[in-house]
Parts: sequence; structure tokens; C-alpha cells
Amino acid sequence: MSVSMTGSGEIAAPVESSKSAMTWGPIFGGAAAAVGVTLILLLLGSGLGLTMVSPWSGQSSSLGTIGVTAAIWLVLVQWLSSALGGYITGRLRTKWAAVHTDEVFFRDTAHGFLSWALATVFVAGFLASSLTSLAGAGAQAVGSAAQAVGSTASTAAASSATSPVDLSTSYFTDALLRPDQARAAATSNDAAATSEVSRILLNGAAEGQIPDDDKAYLATIVSSRTGLSEADARTRVDTVLKRIDDAKVAAQKAADEARKAASTTALLGSLSLLIGAFIASAAAAFGGSQRDEEEDLLVTPRL
Repeated sequence: MSVSMTGSGEIAAPVESSKSAMTWGPIFGGAAAAVGVTLILLLLGSGLGLTMVSPWSGQSSSLGTIGVTAAIWLVLVQWLSSALGGYITGRLRTKWAAVHTDEVFFRDTAHGFLSWALATVFVAGFLASSLTSLAGAGAQAVGSAAQAVGSTASTAAASSATSPVDLSTSYFTDALLRPDQARAAATSNDAAATSEVSRILLNGAAEGQIPDDDKAYLATIVSSRTGLSEADARTRVDTVLKRIDDAKVAAQKAADEARKAASTTALLGSLSLLIGAFIASAAAAFGGSQRDEEEDLLVTPRL
């Protein structure tokens, strides 16, 4: 917008340009170029990544190495595509006549940013898939560990088809009707003993610990079913309970590592996107300035 003065000193009405400062053609062109380069580089990275994996033992790279390499490659792909898309956006736009240099710079950077944003929307599915797979790897490990820890309790719950409340009630019913240690072997068969042991372990998992009287009763059942002495049976019970506790700790550690990995991935991903936006804006400004310089050379008469 500009203001002009009439001959009598009166201020004329402001003149508003009829052309928009935004040119969508170069924006779409730069975004399309960025998306195309992204797809090509992603396919190239997938091909190179498959060379790091082998079904033969000892010939594959570690999961950590593969994950770090994939993350670095995704960052490089995002930066390279942003630079190319922004540069093409700046070179394809027409020259803005009678516009201040600072305004030209702002428009170029804005066009580069819009081109980057549009390309990011198109490739968001690929980025989201990669981040989800990284974050879900730890969750899958946690699920496997939890399944190993609770396999016995899950079998008991599936066979009885009862709710957790019913299982807790069954545990306390067992405690009320539990025979003394001397008669434990004669009052229950193998199936009943297995079911009762499962309920004891399930209640211990829910409470966080198994009471000493339950441990003693478990040792009695193990001794009667295996022929071990009372001391050896108690040692076996303690060993199995220690393994269960170790599995629970391993599951918690895997969950914590998955949480940290997901947090780090999200932070690095957002930082990479911000840098990509800056690269696209700077590349558009650079491409626009080169375009204006080339046109000035063409229209300026040489002496």
C-alpha cells in the first residue's frame, strides 16, 4: 500500500496492490519436490537398512545400531528435502516489483516455510509410522516380559473363567480350607494342587509379595509332589519366586527404557522438524535472491 500527494497538497486515497503477496504455484512446486525427494531417499534408506539385517546368526547389526542409523537417516532425509523444496520455491516465484528488500526477504522465507509445512503434512504418515515403531518396540518387550511373568496365573484364570474378584475370593477360600502340612499331600490331587498354587501366585502378584505361610504351604505341596525334602522344596520355592521377582524387575526396566526412548525420540523429532523449517526458509530466501540477481543481470544494460 502507498500514499500519494496531490498538487494542492491534499493526501490522496491509499493505493492497495491487487496482487497477493503469496504465490501458491512455487509453494506447491517446492512441496512436491520435497515429497518426491523424501520418498526416494526413504526407499534408498530402506534398501541400505536391509543390508544390515541377516537371518544368519552373527551377521546382522545390533538393534541399537540399526535404530540409531535409521534415526540419523530420517533426520538427513528431512533436512535435505527441506533444503531442496525451499530452494525451488524461492527460484520459481516471480519478481516482486517496487517491494522493499526486507519485505522480499520475509516473503521468500514465508514461502519456504509454507512449502516445508505442506510437504511435512504429506510425509507425516511415514514419520508417524517410524516414530510409532520406535516407541512401540519397548512396549512389545514389556508385553512379552509380562506375559512370561503371568503365564501361570493367566492359565489358571483362563481355565476357571473367573474374574479377578472371584480369584481373590478363591484364594481366601483356599486359605480357610487349607489342611495342615502333614495332610497336604493326601487331600488334593495334582490338578487341584496346580490350581491352588496358581491362585497363590496370582494373589502374590497382585499384593506385591507372598506371605511366609503361603511360602511354607507351597514348599509342602512341592515336597509332596516331587519327593524332595522339606528344606530342598523350600529352596526351590524361593528360587522360583526369585525368578518371578527378577522377571518383574526386568519388565519394569524395559518399560522405563521404552519411556525414555519414546521421550528422546519425540524431542529429537520435534527439534529436527524445527531445523528443517529453518533450512527450508533459508533456502527459499537464498533461491529468491539468486533469482532476482539473475533477472537484474538480464535487464541491466552492460557498458
